[in-house]
Amino acid sequence: MMLPVLITRPGERGTVLAEALEQAGFTVAPLDVMRLEALPETPALRSLWLDFDQYAKVIVVSPFAAECLSAALDRYWPQLPIGIDYYSVGRATAQALHRQLGVRVHVPASGSDDTSEALLALPSLARVAQQKALIIAGEGGRELLADTLSARGADVTRVSVYRRVYSPPDTHGQRRLTQGNYRALIVTSGELLQHLAKWCDQAALNQPLIVSSRRLATLAQTLGFRAPTVALGATPAALTAALAQACNPPGTDVDQGT
Repeated sequence: MMLPVLITRPGERGTVLAEALEQAGFTVAPLDVMRLEALPETPALRSLWLDFDQYAKVIVVSPFAAECLSAALDRYWPQLPIGIDYYSVGRATAQALHRQLGVRVHVPASGSDDTSEALLALPSLARVAQQKALIIAGEGGRELLADTLSARGADVTRVSVYRRVYSPPDTHGQRRLTQGNYRALIVTSGELLQHLAKWCDQAALNQPLIVSSRRLATLAQTLGFRAPTVALGATPAALTAALAQACNPPGTDVDQGT
């Protein structure tokens, strides 16, 4: 039996990734160790939504953040305010914003680089002095967007609309990680990689690891993973291509184990 590729992406995005990998000939097994949970609305958050039209630029960092934004705007803005430029980290988030809000979304032109660094390289984010910018994200995560835009003179507000809730792998998942009994592991979050590393013994550290940025590869090496493969972004296509690079083409292994 072909060993599975372990994926950690929750929800609908995990389903889309699994389908892409299966279409490429890989067997997939989910590691359900993280879920996304919307944060309750506070008076401060309600006030922010009511003042949403004061922002010139709105940056949304993930599809779930886009869902949370859409739900909030449905409550307070029957018609969307005009004059706001929307940005997203990644095309999956842009697609979610367009689907739910019907807005035009700025993303890096290449389509493959879905990092904060690529977004910050857009010319329209180069001159933001005295403009109000709103970053919609989850708890924790990187501060690069807020710090860079603030350094460029923007008046930046970063709001957390959801949290990541981590749990241990189930017994079968823990056994796979301990024994390295899988073909490859795909991780696109630093916090999640650190969480999973608690159960990764040497056998797992020697298995192929697919990450979505060089920053994550550096973290992986710090955690003891032998040779992470860096995908050209976190899209299913980019992750599938990196997996194919890291592993022998499906069906060519002499012995893939059970």
